Amino acid sequence: MSEKVKVTLRRQTWEVEPGKTARETVKELGLNPESHLIVVNGEMVTDDTILRPGDEVLLVAAISGGVE
Repeated sequence: MSEKVKVTLRRQTWEVEPGKTARETVKELGLNPESHLIVVNGEMVTDDTILRPGDEVLLVAAISGGVE
């Protein structure tokens, strides 16, 4: 059995299978990948990063503002 990937968003945590891209994983959790920054093991990564066994993923809600 392979080690899971731990995904955290605020106070919610999931354990998912490794081997998928960060984007695929976020979508499978029912979240919009366009609305979250993805941090893996303390480093911000791109959507196409493959998640590996034991990775710890932190999802940070991307907040945008505008000028009036």
